[in-house]
Parts: sequence; C-alpha cells; structure tokens
Amino acid sequence: MRIFKSSWFVAFSCLALLPALGATAAQDAGRQAADSWTPPAWAYPVMDEGRGRGPDDGTLHSVEGSDLQLTQTQINDRFAPPDWYPDEHPPMPDVVAHGRPPLVRACAQCHMPHGAGHPESSSLAGLPADYITAQTMAYQDGSRKSLVAARSASMIEISAAMTEEEMRIAAEYFASLPPVKWITVIETDMVPETYVGAGNMRHAEPGGGMEPIGNRIIEIPENSELAELRDSHSPFMAYVPRGSVAAGEELATTGGGRTIQCSVCHGPELKGVAQIPSIAGRSPIYLARQMFDIKHGVRDGANVALMKGAVANLTDEDILNLSAYLASLEP
Repeated sequence: MRIFKSSWFVAFSCLALLPALGATAAQDAGRQAADSWTPPAWAYPVMDEGRGRGPDDGTLHSVEGSDLQLTQTQINDRFAPPDWYPDEHPPMPDVVAHGRPPLVRACAQCHMPHGAGHPESSSLAGLPADYITAQTMAYQDGSRKSLVAARSASMIEISAAMTEEEMRIAAEYFASLPPVKWITVIETDMVPETYVGAGNMRHAEPGGGMEPIGNRIIEIPENSELAELRDSHSPFMAYVPRGSVAAGEELATTGGGRTIQCSVCHGPELKGVAQIPSIAGRSPIYLARQMFDIKHGVRDGANVALMKGAVANLTDEDILNLSAYLASLEP
C-alpha cells in the first residue's frame, strides 16, 4: 500500500504536524543563540595547518582488483579522477567523469563513481534526481550554504558555473546508482587521536594514542591510504558515544516532545518518499551538518521549510544522537 502519493502530499502532511511542536517563547529560549554557539569541529572538519599532502614523488599507485596505475597527481586531478572499477557502475556522463574546465569539476572527484562520497562531501547514490538537481540549484542561487564556509565553497563555485542540463545529467546518473553500506557505526568511550588532512578528511593519527570521545562523532576511513587513493572499495567507520544510537532511535521514532517522527516525512524505513531524501545509512557527520545548518539558518531552499520546524528544538546532543542512529541503518 502506498502511504504517500506525491511530494506535495508529503509536504502538506509534514507541515500539518509542525504546529504541534509549539512555536512559543519557550521554544525560542531553548534555541542556542547564534552569537554564543560555535559549530562543532567534529561535524565540520577543516584541514589542520601543515597536514596537507606532500609533493608527488612520481610513485605509481594501484588498488586491489584494478589494472590502473596512477600517480598521486593523477589521482587528485579535478577533471579526471580515478575510476578504478569501471565495470561496477553504468558509464559515467562526461560531467560526472570529467566536468568542464575551468570551474566545473568532475562530480566523481568528491562523490565518487559509485556515489557513496566521503564524509566531507555527501552520498548521492539513489537519491531522487529532482532532489539532487534542486540542491545543486540551491547552491547556485545562494540559498544553500554552510555554517563553515569551507564546507560549501566548492559546491557554490561548481554549481555557479553549471548549466541546468549538466545538473540534470549528473543527477540522473547518481539517482540510478544503488546505495551501498559504506559506514560502520561503533559505540565506544575511547577513539584514536586524529587529524584533518587534505580535502578536509579526518584520519587516525599515525602512531597516535587514544582519547575520550566526549560528545563527538569521529568518522575516519578504515584505510587512510586507500581513501586518499579514492578507492570505492574502501569504506569508513564512525565512532559514536555509547548509548547514542538508542537515544537517537527513541528520538527518531517518538519525537521526544521536541520534534516529529522522522518517518512522517522520510518514510517508514527512512529511505525517502517522493522528493523527500533517504536519510538511512548516510554519513553521520554529514547528517549532523545539515541539521545544524538548517537550525542556524544558513541552509534554505526546496523542502527546507519542513526541516526548520523539525530541528528548531533539538539540542546539539539530540543532533549527535539522531545522526548516530540514522548512520547505523541499512541505506
């Protein structure tokens, strides 16, 4: 049985429930004041000074299961990123594989040929094509930004130079891809010491020790070397505080008196309905960034009005817990 028949019906259903959250003075008082709140570094990784890649020494790199051999310069080419396993996905359109110099980078550089992306970008595989297009246009018209400029600067620059046809072609490619299980969520008290390297990707510190996780999500590659090679067989793991998954599940399924159940808009398995995106199994730090950006008013655009009411009363801990739970689900 189909629960929702169209995107306008979903929007109407969600909006109808939002008044129940209570847009009152108490709600306003509960919001964190913008001038006293700092975006958490765990959700907005930015490269640590001096931790970029060293000079390319000409070494040819390869990954298991591929015949390609590439230097690090070739791997980092914005207009020809590696496609280690071309037989594992449909042929990539030119805008995805190569982009259009000088400003439209190949989509596959950040989002990868299989669409799973990295935590510092986003997973696009299986999202509705119209939704992907709408988000690209939101970057283009300025309605979608990030609290930390480094998190959205690339997409703002790229989308500003894209044509609507390029947006549509890229969106249709990623929408055609099946989502993959890309992140393993691990509840823990202690995490590896980490640094943020090139591309704003967090890594375990080589030879480093352990430290308390605190109120953070620490998302790192299972294999940093392969992640730097953009190997789409090399997934990620997300360390989350003990109890956060269960706390997030409670909030997602009941609303906890502070929000509405996620399933009302995102479907019973949280895999999306019509043009409402899937949120199951995606990067927890990416999900957290979106909730923070919407709550604090820098992300706008299509369907965001629905989310503004849903996140208005959430605390930082709520957002962490929800992100941990959603990431733990099958995509």
